[in-house]
Amino acid sequence: MKATVHVTLKPGVLDPQGQAIGHALSGLGFAGVTSVRMGKFLELDLAETDRAKAEAQVKAMCEKLLANTVIESYRVEIGS
Repeated sequence: MKATVHVTLKPGVLDPQGQAIGHALSGLGFAGVTSVRMGKFLELDLAETDRAKAEAQVKAMCEKLLANTVIESYRVEIGS
């Protein structure tokens, strides 16, 4: 079973990497970009075959390692 995890900074948390990307895009002529937020995307291959158990496992992974839940939020998607 495949799982994907999207980790992003919570609203209100400063994102210097996103700001640097936004500045670089502006310098390249992409003036229409008003804000950039940087995040992480993870793909996991799981041995678990039960969707609910797989989702619970991935959420536990996020809480313990994959996301800093003080400043980051995450979204889990379970595929087949």
